Amino acid sequence: MNIHEHQAKEILRDFGAPVSKGIVVFKIDEISKKISQLNSKEFVLKAQIHAGGRGKAGGVKLIKNISDLELEASKMMGKTLITHQTGPEGKEVKRLYIEEASEIAKEFYLSCLVDRETAKVAFISSTEGGMDIEKVASENPEKIITKKIDFKKEGPNEEEIKDIISVFKFSDEQKDTASKLVKSLYNIIINKDASLIEINPLIITKSNKLICLDAKMNFDDNAIFRRPEILKLRDLNEEDPVEIEASKHELAYIKLNGSIGCMVNGAGLAMATMDIIKLYGEEPANFLDVGGGASKEKVTAAFKLILSDKNVKGILINIFGGIMRCDVLAQGVVDAAKETNLSVPLVVRLAGTNFKEGKEILEKSKLTILSATDLNDAAKKIVEAIK
Repeated sequence: MNIHEHQAKEILRDFGAPVSKGIVVFKIDEISKKISQLNSKEFVLKAQIHAGGRGKAGGVKLIKNISDLELEASKMMGKTLITHQTGPEGKEVKRLYIEEASEIAKEFYLSCLVDRETAKVAFISSTEGGMDIEKVASENPEKIITKKIDFKKEGPNEEEIKDIISVFKFSDEQKDTASKLVKSLYNIIINKDASLIEINPLIITKSNKLICLDAKMNFDDNAIFRRPEILKLRDLNEEDPVEIEASKHELAYIKLNGSIGCMVNGAGLAMATMDIIKLYGEEPANFLDVGGGASKEKVTAAFKLILSDKNVKGILINIFGGIMRCDVLAQGVVDAAKETNLSVPLVVRLAGTNFKEGKEILEKSKLTILSATDLNDAAKKIVEAIK
C-alpha cells in the first residue's frame, strides 16, 4: 500500500526524523486558516499524488510570497498531472501539501527497504540526490552504496550505520543526525511493516541542517491487518477501481496495458504465463493470481474483473490444480461466461487435481472455449484467436 508524501513525513516526524513543517489542504479556503502554522516567507507547493516526477509535470512550485500562494494553489488543485509513472491518463490532484521552503546546499539519496532475496533490510545511499536512482545505478553505479543488515531488535549497530552514511562525507554534527535518521528508518520498517522508505532528496541546508525534503513510503499489504493506523491512510482515489474491487475478493490483480486477459493460480505461474504471451508477440492485459484455494464465487469475480477491461480481446486461463480443483475453476468460468455474455475468445489450460472433470464441465457448457494441452499451446492459440 502506498501513502502520500505528507503522510510519510508525519510518520518520519513521529519517529524523530528531521522534516520541514508543512500543512495539507483539501480545499483552497483551508490555506488562510492553516498558513499561520508555518514560519516562513517562502513556501513549496506540492501536488499530492501517488506518482514520481511531479516536479517536471508542474506539480511542485516554489512560492516566493504568501499573496501568490492561493492563486498557484487554485491552478494546481484539480489539475491532472501526467508523469512517467501515471500513464497517459494522468492523476487528478485532490490534495496539496504546503511546506516551509528550504535553502538547499547539497542533495543526497537515502532509502531503506525489505530485501526479500536475502531476508534482510537494505539501505541504499548515494550522493546523487534528487535524481532517478535507477538512472544513477545504470550510469554511475560507483556513486551508490548498498548495505544489507539482519533483522534485529536493536537495529543497525554503529559500524553498519557508519558504512551506510560514509558516502555522504558529513561533518560530525551531521553524522549524528544522519545516524539517528538511519535508526528511525529501520524502526519504521520494523514497527509499521513498511516495505520501502525513500528519502529523495535528503538535503543539507545552507545553515548545515539535515532535512528529509521528499519522502515516499510503501507498506506490506499482507501485514496491513495488524496496522489499522496505516490502513486509515489509504487513499482510494489514487487506486485503480478494478484493483480496489479485486482486493474485496482477495484477488491479486494488477492492470497492464496489453490485450490478453490472464487468470492463473500462483504468482510464479502467472509470471510465466505473461512471459510466454509476450514470446508469441502479444501483451498481457493484467496480472491476476486467484490463489490456491479459490471458490467458484472467487473465480467468477476474477473473470468479471478481466472482462471489465475494454482493452481485453481474449482471455487465457492457466490453472495447475493442487489445492485449487480444476472442476471448481471450470464451473466458475462457465457461470461467469454465461452471466457476462462472453464475446471474446477464451483459451483454457487445465492440469492437476480433477482436471478431467474440469474439462468435462467446459465441454458440456456449450460455450466456445478452446482447450489447450500445455502452456505453450495455450499461448499460441489465444494469440492466433485474437488476430
